[in-house]
Amino acid sequence: MDASKKVAFYTLGCKLNFSETSTIARSFEGEGFERVEFSEPADIYVINTCSVTENADKKFKTIVKQAQKINPEAFVAAVGCYAQLKPHELADVEGVDLVLGATEKFKLTHYINDLLANPNRTSKNGAEVHSCEIEDADFYVGSYSIGDRTRAFLKVQDGCDYKCTYCTIPLARGISRSDTLENVLNNASEISKQGIKEIVLTGVNIGDYGKGEFGNKKHEHTFLELVKALDQVDGIERLRISSIEPNLLKNETIEFVSKSRTFVPHFHIPLQSGSNDILKLMRRRYMSELYTERVSKIKEVMPHACIGVDVIVGFPGETEECFLETYHFLDELDISYLHVFTYSERDNTPAAEMENVVPMKVRNKRSKMLRGLSAKKRRAFYESQLGTNRTVLFEGENKYGYIHGFTENYVKVKYPWNPELVNTLHEVTLSNIDEDGMVRIEILNNVLA
Repeated sequence: MDASKKVAFYTLGCKLNFSETSTIARSFEGEGFERVEFSEPADIYVINTCSVTENADKKFKTIVKQAQKINPEAFVAAVGCYAQLKPHELADVEGVDLVLGATEKFKLTHYINDLLANPNRTSKNGAEVHSCEIEDADFYVGSYSIGDRTRAFLKVQDGCDYKCTYCTIPLARGISRSDTLENVLNNASEISKQGIKEIVLTGVNIGDYGKGEFGNKKHEHTFLELVKALDQVDGIERLRISSIEPNLLKNETIEFVSKSRTFVPHFHIPLQSGSNDILKLMRRRYMSELYTERVSKIKEVMPHACIGVDVIVGFPGETEECFLETYHFLDELDISYLHVFTYSERDNTPAAEMENVVPMKVRNKRSKMLRGLSAKKRRAFYESQLGTNRTVLFEGENKYGYIHGFTENYVKVKYPWNPELVNTLHEVTLSNIDEDGMVRIEILNNVLA
């Protein structure tokens, strides 16, 4: 490769994708490439794709056009979940030169070396596609993101053995498999040496951690053992668990987090529906009663904990009664906010073939109702925290004269801009909720870390 060349990255989708993009970017930097922003001129543009929502699929074409507008001669590569599921669909997009699926994405520099060495290479000839059978995605590649100075996403697990009827992730990422405990701890240490204060654990199904270590299906370590080991890593101020399935979030883990040195009282637990009938159609591995137990346990040992919930509206068979069951279930539950997803049909999933399809107009109406409920829940949670003392990790951006940050229990706060606060932890008092919904604070002391 020409070491003077520039490369830019665009990531669609989840925290896991961000961690993998960051790892791929480091492989370019290791070969002398200069990484630039996606809005800047570059020789190579890499788009890490997502297939979870229909919008992520549609956005891909827009991003390719954006890259071509900046540099019509640039080399465009697509990697990730959508690239695995529909490689030839992406290859047909004008301007795309290379499409890499699940097992190939971490070899991106190798493929680009080969293609750039070919003087006849041109996107007019169509993109080159390397997409494996998903059964071949049975090995693990560790990754973590470093970009935002205040936090890093650390991948601990990949793939999923669950067969939820609406989900394409097992088709895009393969079987559940995990990093070794030793590698995770080494990566966490590397991150802490960069001066990063917070690590967010990420994966497709992180509660399944331990399965597939060393290429087998046994659990060499449990998620609880992982959490306990990470709690001992020097230099990390905060550890945050990203989304974890309710059936895999055990009481022992909740108890440990409540007494932990570094794990924060913030959980994001997918529900998807409050109706047991819909949960069965989705082939989820729990009923709503278990979900209620998990929330109650968290609030029992950590009354100030923040609990986020994923919900899907408009799933086939979701009658008005089923939806209202979900709405009232969430309304009565002691949770803090919702991530609402409007169901969209995905190819090669059982749900796409189901009867009793919910009209899009009804899906959108239900989505709007739950987003309203989310705003109400978040406001009530923030109000419950006013007057308390919390620890805030400040972010690095000046937005309209304010610096923002998050408390350990995920309350978003604002304070007049001061560059000396960036990437520092301070004890604060939560004062009042501003017009924009963020919480104003008083800083109580000097820097904690």
